[in-house]
Amino acid sequence: MVTIGMNYKIIPGKEEIFENAFKSVIKVMNEMEGHTQSNLYKDVNDSHSYLIVSDWNSEEEYKAFINSDKFAGVVDWGKENILAGRPSHTLYRQ
Repeated sequence: MVTIGMNYKIIPGKEEIFENAFKSVIKVMNEMEGHTQSNLYKDVNDSHSYLIVSDWNSEEEYKAFINSDKFAGVVDWGKENILAGRPSHTLYRQ
């Protein structure tokens, strides 16, 4: 099993758009082989900073999700001009 920590910094005023996009992403994740659970967390000290914690059976299944057409179909951060910077992802092996 692997856990992926995905850190996002959002442009002020775009929080609701990001949170709604996450709801679409979680639907796709739940359809993917190997996904066990994901949660979205908001930093209490910085309302523009989010963390998605996602558990997968394997790194390969997570990578298949990130590279899938389904994922690309529900996220278009650039078009919506949501992100304040490039997201950072960290992989934790268990």
